[in-house]
Amino acid sequence: MARAIVVGGGVGGLAAALALSQQGHRVLVLEGDATPLPPSPVEAFERWDRRGAPQVWHSHAFLARLRQLLVARAPEVLEALHAHGAYDLRFADYLPPSIEDRRPDPGDGDLTLFACRRITFEWVLRRRVLEARDVHWEGGVEVLGLVAERSADGLPRVVGVRARAGEVERTFDADLVIDAGGRRSRLPRWLAAIGAAPVEEQEEACGIFYCSRFYRLRPGASPPAQQGVVGADLGYMKFGIFPGDSGLFSITLAAALDDRPMRAILREAPFEAAARALPATREWILPERSEPTSAVRSMAKLVNRRRRFVRDGRPLALGVYAIGDAAVCTNPLYGRGCALAFVHAFALADVLAASPGDPLAAALAFDEATRRELEPWYRAARDQDREAREVAAVEIRGETRDEPPAQPGGIVDPKAFLRSVFRDGLVPALRTDVMVVRAFLRVFNLLAAPDAMLRDPDVAGRVLAAWRERDRRAPEELPGPERGAMVELLARVA
Repeated sequence: MARAIVVGGGVGGLAAALALSQQGHRVLVLEGDATPLPPSPVEAFERWDRRGAPQVWHSHAFLARLRQLLVARAPEVLEALHAHGAYDLRFADYLPPSIEDRRPDPGDGDLTLFACRRITFEWVLRRRVLEARDVHWEGGVEVLGLVAERSADGLPRVVGVRARAGEVERTFDADLVIDAGGRRSRLPRWLAAIGAAPVEEQEEACGIFYCSRFYRLRPGASPPAQQGVVGADLGYMKFGIFPGDSGLFSITLAAALDDRPMRAILREAPFEAAARALPATREWILPERSEPTSAVRSMAKLVNRRRRFVRDGRPLALGVYAIGDAAVCTNPLYGRGCALAFVHAFALADVLAASPGDPLAAALAFDEATRRELEPWYRAARDQDREAREVAAVEIRGETRDEPPAQPGGIVDPKAFLRSVFRDGLVPALRTDVMVVRAFLRVFNLLAAPDAMLRDPDVAGRVLAAWRERDRRAPEELPGPERGAMVELLARVA
C-alpha cells in the first residue's frame, strides 16, 4: 500500500487520514498547530489552541449526508460522538406545530442530523485517527512546498514535501500527497514551483460577515419547544440557533459586509441586544434559561471558490490531491463544509482503491468525483450569495420588497419573481406542507441536488400554490424587527 502525507490536521485532513488508513495506506499527518489533544472535549473547548482552524469556535451543522457516511464507513466515530454528548435530530424534531400531516414516510430516517459542537467533533475524530495503527501524527510542522520528479509523459510527479519544524527544515517522502490545508491552502503556489500548469480557479466573495456566541443551559433548564428549523433571513440579517453537546448551544448572526451599522453585533452588548430582539433567539437566552460561555467571535473574508487540477483531460501533476476547502469551498454559513470534506475524502480513498498503481487514472477519476459531488454546491452557494447581496442592498437603501416589479412593457423581472416565490411561497409552505419540508430538508442535508426542488413538479406546484394564496393569508408575524428599528437599537446599545 502507499505512503501518504496529509497536509493539515483539521476535519478534512482527519477525514482523509481515516479513509486512507482504512484502506491500508500508511498515513503521515503534518499539522501546523503544535498543541496536543486535550484530555476531553470540555477541556478542548476551554483551552485548545487551534489557531489554524478558527472555525472551531463557531456554530456548525452536521448534516444527514455526513451522518450517513459515518454510519456506513466509520460507525465507531458516530458512537464516540454520542458517548461525548452528541445527539440525533430526526425529521419529526424539525416539523413546526402548524404541520398537520405528521404521518411518517419510509425515507424520513435518512433526514437525521446530529448535534454537537465543532470542537467536540474534531476532538473525537482526532482521537480516533491517533489510535489508528497506520497513522502517524506530527504537529508544529509547516509544509513549505512539494518535492517532484518528471514522469514518463512529462508531468510533474509528486514524491514528497518540504517542511519546517521550528528552525529545522526536512523532506518527507511519499507516494501520495493530500492537501487538506483548507481555505488557506497554498497548493496553486506549490504546483507552480514544480513546473505545473496554472490551476484553473473561480473565486467570488460571499459578501457577508458573521459572528457566533456559545451559551450553556442552566442546571434543570430545558431548551424551548422546537418550532421547526430555528433560523431565518430578515434580508439585512440572517440568524440561526445551533444545538450542541453537553447542554451547550450557539447563536450566529450574519450581515452584509458593507452594512456598517450592523457591524456593531461584533461586540458583546450589541450582539446580545440583537439576539433579544429576535423572537426565536430571545427564548433561548432568557437569564433563567441559559448563560453565555464564550466571547463573540467573528468570521470574515469569506469566499466561494472552485479549483480544478485537471485541464483538457490532463492532470496538472500526478500523486497530489486537494480535498475539501482546498479544492472547493463555500460560504460556511450554509454548514456544508464538514460533510463535503468527508464526502471528498472517502471519494479519494475509493478512487485510489479502484486505480492501484495508476496515478493518471486516479487523478482523472478524482476530478470527475469532485465535479459531481462538490461543484454543484459551489455554484449553489455562489448564486445564493449573489441574491443575498442584492436583497441586503435593497434593505440598506430602505426600499420596499413587495410584488415582483414589472419592467417597461409589462415584463416581470424574473429575479424579483423568484425572490417573491421564495418569500411568499416557499417560506409559508415550509410551515404547512410536509411534502415541501421533506424536499427542502433533503436538499439542505445534501441528499438531493441543489436544484431538486425546482425540478420536482409536485414540490414546485405546492410552492406556487402557496405563493398564489399570499394575498388571502393573514399577515404573518415577522421573524424580527425591520432594519431601521434594529439600527436604532444597536446604536443605543453601542
